[in-house]
Amino acid sequence: MRDFDKTWPAEQQAAPADAHPNQFALLRQRRFAPFFWTQFSGAANDNLFKFAFTVMVTYQLSVSWLPPAMAGLVIGALFILPFLLFSATSGQLTDKLEKTRMIRFVKNLEIAIMLVAAWGFIMANVPALLLCTFMMGLHSTLFGPVKFAYLPQVLNERELTGGTGMVEMGTFVAILLGNVVGGLIVAVPEVGPQNVAFACVALAVVGRLAAGRIPSAPATDPGLKINWNPVSETWRNLKLAHGNIVVFRSLLGISWMWFFGAVFLSQFPSFAKEVLHGDAHVASLLLVVFSIGIGIGSLMCEMLSRRHVEIGLVPLGAIGMSVFAIDLYFASHKLPAAEVMGLAAFLAQAAHWRVMADLLLLSLFAGLYSVPMYALIQLRSPATHRARIIAANNILNALFMIASSLIAGALLAMDVTIPQIFFLVGLANAVVALYIFLLVPEYLLRFVAWVMSHFVYRFKVTGDENIPTTGPAILACNHVSFVDAVLLMAASPRPIRFIMDHRIFKIPVLGWLFKLAKAIPIAPRAEDPAAYDAAFTAAAQVLKDGDLLAIFPEGGITHDGTLQEFKGGIMKILEQQPAPVVPMALTNLWGSYFSRAELVGGKPTAMAKLFRRGIFNTVGLNVGVPLAAREVSLEGLRERVGQLLETH
Repeated sequence: MRDFDKTWPAEQQAAPADAHPNQFALLRQRRFAPFFWTQFSGAANDNLFKFAFTVMVTYQLSVSWLPPAMAGLVIGALFILPFLLFSATSGQLTDKLEKTRMIRFVKNLEIAIMLVAAWGFIMANVPALLLCTFMMGLHSTLFGPVKFAYLPQVLNERELTGGTGMVEMGTFVAILLGNVVGGLIVAVPEVGPQNVAFACVALAVVGRLAAGRIPSAPATDPGLKINWNPVSETWRNLKLAHGNIVVFRSLLGISWMWFFGAVFLSQFPSFAKEVLHGDAHVASLLLVVFSIGIGIGSLMCEMLSRRHVEIGLVPLGAIGMSVFAIDLYFASHKLPAAEVMGLAAFLAQAAHWRVMADLLLLSLFAGLYSVPMYALIQLRSPATHRARIIAANNILNALFMIASSLIAGALLAMDVTIPQIFFLVGLANAVVALYIFLLVPEYLLRFVAWVMSHFVYRFKVTGDENIPTTGPAILACNHVSFVDAVLLMAASPRPIRFIMDHRIFKIPVLGWLFKLAKAIPIAPRAEDPAAYDAAFTAAAQVLKDGDLLAIFPEGGITHDGTLQEFKGGIMKILEQQPAPVVPMALTNLWGSYFSRAELVGGKPTAMAKLFRRGIFNTVGLNVGVPLAAREVSLEGLRERVGQLLETH
């Protein structure tokens, strides 16, 4: 978390939590709306141009050196090539230059490209259109790093997930509209190419007008010296990203998502024709359903994450992607042979609704998977290098998509059916996800915390804006149950290191989770002096590193539900490493399954009966205003926590 701590803009940190009701309100704000419509128009133009060109070459022109069967492949390859060649350079330019200046340059370039493309459409000049395909790939390559480097400069942590979700939703809607509109207008007899020419130029102009309204976003590394060698700079960017292991694993996770999605998107035409026995309209319907699912999943992230960057949604997304990819195989692999059917006949068969439901849910969970990862990369990357790390992400995405095409092609050549490919990708997704989550336990820990706070308890956090988004702090909370630490994880947008009684590590499952969380075990000095001293040394180091440290000052779980006396450990930590102290109080947790609410033979049991308080018990966390280290005393801190316990 150190990179985030040092680079998150102070003006963003202080933004009020209730600045706007939800992510849609960002569309009324100048810092976001012009940027949203700029990227929306660019994505729509990319796909309108590419799809119209593909249809034109496939159905309307006869080009001996570009047969229809190869047209889509060549156009796709030309478009993606600049991502491999120029992403590293575009990342450097974005870090060095003022973001708005970079965006406007890219949109000016788009207008120039589209003017050439308009001439190419009108004159049916295929070489010119192929050149424009490569140049539009360059346009997207230049815009890619700006797209995700701009957002953290204008949105605070509580807005970033919603803003990223809006951008992802907008991108897929733009892709869908671009493909649909491009296919429709190019097919108009006699005037189709002229219509496409006008539409491409008009969209480019609209994008430039929107870019003119984007407010200034200062350069993050204006002194950067550009390395124009794409090979060495690409390698340097990948090494730079690898410097933060959580960020690098997230880059790999996002790239895998593009591999996964590319398999489905590339196979839709063949899947519709050969497996579902549908016509071109059915293939378009599959694209529509897939795009809607991605959009819904992207927009759901803000609601499900309580307006924080919640990477606990990533394992949930991975599970859904595998489940519905595998079910898509079972829904489609035994469909009976039939004549090619239109949209109405396709929708009239109940079996096809299961196929569409699988596609919708598969893509919805892909949205839940990708948006938190994108937001995490934006948060954890240092501002001075953020665009170059995004560029490294784009390079990896392109490589994974190319690998996806090659592997899918090889499987088809081996007579593997399309439903079987979907099945294999679903299984592979489960293996890859498990591997990533074991390498980076933070994803798994946040997932457990998210599940606990949504499905075991109804968890309400009050005052979470008092949890510092940057810098060191000690979170001091009452200790009511065996899952207090898990609930604090769910409430914090940042990772927390806990000091915990060494005995809790012996509890099955919970002990394993706390070891994954790198909790610091502490034993009484009389019992283990070395462990006692080591715990305080480790705690001081956490604060020196600028991270969050949580401590339960009572020293153990309450036996009767009341607030116990505070031990002196927190004062010893403050003597070694002063830091703000945030008082917290968990409420309504006493008496639930994980508390010591019942007595047997005069001794507290480990846990109360499972449904003593009922499932979905309402639990609260009240967070108080941080105290400066010099203001903290044991009795005063206990009094603050006690006051928070009484707050409703």
